[in-house]
Amino acid sequence: MAIDWSDNIAIANLADEPALSDELTTISESLDKADKVPNVVLDFAQVSYVNSSNIAQMLKLRRSLIESGKSLMLCSLTDHVWSTIMITGLDKVFSFAPDLASAIAGVQIGDDNAASNGA
Repeated sequence: MAIDWSDNIAIANLADEPALSDELTTISESLDKADKVPNVVLDFAQVSYVNSSNIAQMLKLRRSLIESGKSLMLCSLTDHVWSTIMITGLDKVFSFAPDLASAIAGVQIGDDNAASNGA
């Protein structure tokens, strides 16, 4: 379930299917309805695999966030999920952090840089 860390960051602690697809859909729908779109951190610590549908959902979410001037950070990827990301070449598309604390810090630093650059 997604929880708000602050006004600027939403964190989703994900789990395996079917919850993974449901949560990614919920996040996308929430962003479509939001007045103020937050940056999003997806915590994969409890996810043991991702399928092509999950990847498509993550790419759609990323595109939506970029269009809103926000970022998507993936963190705590298990070895199997990381392997899937690497094989598909998505390691060059998404931003990653080793753990949740690092992801939050990375998003905050990115947000601070955008604010100081007038974005």
